[in-house]
Amino acid sequence: MDGVLRKERERTLTETSQRTFAFLKPDTVKNHLVGEVLHRLEKKGFTFKQLKLHQITHKEAESLYNVHKGKPFFQELVDHVTSGPVVLMVLQGPNVVETLRKFIGATNPLTAEPGTIRGDLSVSITANVIHASDSVENAKMESSIFSLDTS
Repeated sequence: MDGVLRKERERTLTETSQRTFAFLKPDTVKNHLVGEVLHRLEKKGFTFKQLKLHQITHKEAESLYNVHKGKPFFQELVDHVTSGPVVLMVLQGPNVVETLRKFIGATNPLTAEPGTIRGDLSVSITANVIHASDSVENAKMESSIFSLDTS
């Protein structure tokens, strides 16, 4: 019976599953927090479909954060994400965009709930451990910048 229940659960998860894009920022790599964050994501039940260590170029960063171009923090974001290696990810799970965003917490670590990744591990709004797409459409666009596939 366990095998039947497992197969039914896997079928249900596959039917309600979606993919999203995220990446662990340079501060996460530098501060040796990659294992901690990946472990938390895995324990939450997300499936890693792609993982890749990558050095973001200025062109990629400007494309990624184009929506913020002209805002006072734009250059700080670009400089930060290009300051060292990142870990690019495509994650899968039921309602993964919404679930992941809630799980990582608010952008500002001062307002992020304890128990969230940012609430527990972040030091600033810019160095806030992880970036996660805010919609399925943005996940497709953002992942394509790095030649990853969320479909």
